[in-house]
Amino acid sequence: MAPSSPETDFAVRDAITADDYFIIAGPTASGKSALAIDLAKAVDGIIVNADSMQIYQDLRLITARPSVADEARCEHTLYGVLDGAERASVRLWLGLAADAFAAIRARGKTPILVGGTGMYVNAAQFGIAPMPDVPATIHAECVDELAAIGGARFRAALAKDDPVTAARLFDGDSQRLVRAMGVVRATGRPISAWQQDPHEYMLAGNPHTIAVLPPREELYQRINSRFEIMMGEGAMDEVIALGARNLDPDLPVMKALGVRELLACHRGELSIEKAIELAQRDSRHYAKRQMTWLRNNFNAKIELNEKYSERFLKKIFSDIIT
Repeated sequence: MAPSSPETDFAVRDAITADDYFIIAGPTASGKSALAIDLAKAVDGIIVNADSMQIYQDLRLITARPSVADEARCEHTLYGVLDGAERASVRLWLGLAADAFAAIRARGKTPILVGGTGMYVNAAQFGIAPMPDVPATIHAECVDELAAIGGARFRAALAKDDPVTAARLFDGDSQRLVRAMGVVRATGRPISAWQQDPHEYMLAGNPHTIAVLPPREELYQRINSRFEIMMGEGAMDEVIALGARNLDPDLPVMKALGVRELLACHRGELSIEKAIELAQRDSRHYAKRQMTWLRNNFNAKIELNEKYSERFLKKIFSDIIT
């Protein structure tokens, strides 16, 4: 694909200042990675990961990290930089992203932030509120309590101390439920109150915000097809290797889409057909939540609602040059 002419590329590069950067946000399998590569080649940019699962090194296939061929087409950073035994956070990611932005700009290039994790995308633009660390003992107690009573009852218990957060979470969002309960128990103050404090650490610069939101049925078809391709490329072996590490099941990497189902298949608890079906279903549900978040919370300057084509870059370039 030839997304733009050399003349257009130079015009866009001339229009971009040292403070500019791009954010390309979209649900899983939306085509944002392909757009980012073509944009990076056109504007001499470097792609920076803003996906909370692609930051881990253990799961290249199952998290749909850029392939080796993709990485050969243009430079990528913050992909696969953490071991699965580590627990990433928005604050940790923001620090890594800030360092990456500084290094990219020092080379005279343009950062292109790409991902579908709403908390990362939001924090990039607006920062985060100072938030206390939760002691490990309290975190463990909350994890055990959630496992014992289930998500619905745990969320109801959270609602007594933090009704705002409880109302916006769903019963299966175990990581955020545990985090919210841990904060209120450790500090006596709900996480929703902490989040109202002045924010800091936002990424410096002027973002050009782009949302990739293809038609839902097309997106769901891509998700189904992509998971089958992942399986053909060795996703099961990748997940089995992760399972063999015997990591804490509460770690984020163990909750990546498809991991639970494929491990269950490996243990003989699910057929391979059922495991794929469930993983595809969960991926579609996740994509739906991502699209809802983007439409309600991401104020994109450019929204792309069709199948990826040359018109995408032309629309972006037109917005920059004008």
